[in-house]
Amino acid sequence: MPIVTKTISIRTRGEGDMVDISRYVSSAVAESKLSNGIVTLFVKGSTAAITTIEYEPGLLKDFPDMLERVAPRGIEYEHEKRWHDGNGHSHIRASLIGPSLTVPFIDGKLTLGTWQQIVLIELDIRSRERSIVLQIIGE
Repeated sequence: MPIVTKTISIRTRGEGDMVDISRYVSSAVAESKLSNGIVTLFVKGSTAAITTIEYEPGLLKDFPDMLERVAPRGIEYEHEKRWHDGNGHSHIRASLIGPSLTVPFIDGKLTLGTWQQIVLIELDIRSRERSIVLQIIGE
């Protein structure tokens, strides 16, 4: 079964930035010339995550608000005691959401729902250049 590997580079604006990367993933699948299979996305780094969401203003506010409730900035993290870099909460949040996602495609099209987009979430406290590896597997 053929495997096509591609990399997407995205510049983020810092903590809370959610970037809709659906079109990049769709393009990569189309360029692969594979009809049916799966695409796995993996963001390199321990302070970013990939998931799906309805990319609309309400959820773009609700999602970071939820993360603040689950892994707040203002509490003590052991990571902070060791590194003093201000991003202990960023590592926890990234671990909870996860660095990867797999999406099936049929007839060269991602099988996302009508209101479902693939997003890169920047969780670090500063802007970053993120590298996302795509492995497209299919026939």
